[in-house]
Amino acid sequence: MLEYKFDTQLLIEGENLSEDDIHDYILQNIPGDCLLAVGDEDLIKIHFHTNVPWKVLEYCAGLGEIHDIVVENMERQTGGLHG
Repeated sequence: MLEYKFDTQLLIEGENLSEDDIHDYILQNIPGDCLLAVGDEDLIKIHFHTNVPWKVLEYCAGLGEIHDIVVENMERQTGGLHG
């Protein structure tokens, strides 16, 4: 059993985005692990394992346009099923 079962990935497109601010907010406010927030002030890629992916999407949507959204259930994947 995984502690955090949803692999959540997306892109945020906006203006004056800060990798550090986004990274810190997610770590402080949304439970999970394996966080990556990389990019520049116009485009940030997020990768995060959590049980509440909708909170990640909601936060990121408030920063800019979100797209290329993938939420996969890693428990299903470890059982040989599609995520």
